[in-house]
Amino acid sequence: MSPLEPPRARRVAVIGGTRVPFARADGPYATASNQEMLTAALNGLVERYGLQAPGAVGELVAGAVLKHSRDFNLTRETVLGSDLDSRTPAYDIQQACGTGLQAIIAAANKIALGQTESAIAGGVDTASDAPLGVNDDLRRVLLEARRAKSLGARVKALAKVRPAHLVPDIPRNAEPRTGLSMGEHAAVTARVWGVTREAQDELAAASHQRLAAAYERGFFQDLVVPFRGLARDQNLRPGSTVEKLATLKPVFGLKDPEPTMTAGNSTPLTDGAALVLLASEEWAAERGLEPLAYLTAYETAAVDFPHGDVADGEDGLLMAPAYAVPRMLERAGLTMADFDLIEVHEAFASQVLATLAAWEKRGLAPVDRSRLNVAGSSLATGHPFAATGARIVATLAKLLAEREGPARGLISVCAAGGQGVTAVLERT
Repeated sequence: MSPLEPPRARRVAVIGGTRVPFARADGPYATASNQEMLTAALNGLVERYGLQAPGAVGELVAGAVLKHSRDFNLTRETVLGSDLDSRTPAYDIQQACGTGLQAIIAAANKIALGQTESAIAGGVDTASDAPLGVNDDLRRVLLEARRAKSLGARVKALAKVRPAHLVPDIPRNAEPRTGLSMGEHAAVTARVWGVTREAQDELAAASHQRLAAAYERGFFQDLVVPFRGLARDQNLRPGSTVEKLATLKPVFGLKDPEPTMTAGNSTPLTDGAALVLLASEEWAAERGLEPLAYLTAYETAAVDFPHGDVADGEDGLLMAPAYAVPRMLERAGLTMADFDLIEVHEAFASQVLATLAAWEKRGLAPVDRSRLNVAGSSLATGHPFAATGARIVATLAKLLAEREGPARGLISVCAAGGQGVTAVLERT
């Protein structure tokens, strides 16, 4: 290849993944830090695939949405405290709920271009140990005191501190541009798209039932590593039914005439970590590892949700995949009929159903529900924001590997800020 020729893209293999069981916020992982959970997931992956040797992995890419100041250089610090070679480069990435999948895409691009042979990617989040900010008025006083040139000036600045300044800034699950929580945005989308309460509860019940069935058949045995006394996702309710979910009171969109969104058809705040091992075909072959699937396409999109939701338009906060997926399929020359399995992140049941309807409106064929989230998804597992993408990739890759012959899967992840990250996995 001459210096002027662009490098030929290589296929990127998904070798496997590990995660800790996901836990509801303020539960078993209440005192676990992002670094502790990410380290547990990483050590599980290192042990399973024998990655302890020097230089075994090219790099680690991961991130978190809720980060303390102590989480500076979180991913690199995780490497230094893990069983992975301490000389492994690492960096943080963040794109709200799309963080895990975007980290995988970033690592895959380097492998595809021949810049590295292997990488680990994913994410972690703790809603239990969310950072509390210093009251902004107090922060200004403290900065003034730090800049003071004399003891007298410093004392004068500190004398401005008032009892109200001691109240911390609590993290809010709200979009800065609108002040609405993600649930309230989803309620607007549900109303605009005409998503019914019964349809949401049916989707939620199916998610729990399918996740429970996957655990029972041992599907997650090599994907989930026990952590702090948990061996399964804490949010899982195997006995969930439409009838039981129908008894729950709505919690979002309460100003609507008939609110439809409940705690049962919405994901809870969750703690957890998940990672995926990616590699070139050559790297995998040298180690006798059989790829589960290959990452072959991906697309990111964003919508103008402040105007969409405020005006009751169709482009709600979580609707960017309605644009990303059609663009990706057109570029790849694929249709919905080409997919054996489809994974749509279940931030809310209403958002999944609205996305399916939007795909149809944009010319895609209806999704066969028997192919949708066949091993359960976020409504059952929970949703540690940055970890969900890696959970979905590892799950879908293994599901594809279980099938006889070639198979293809679609991934769709919505994210705060009106964004969406999507991808295609293939088994050849």
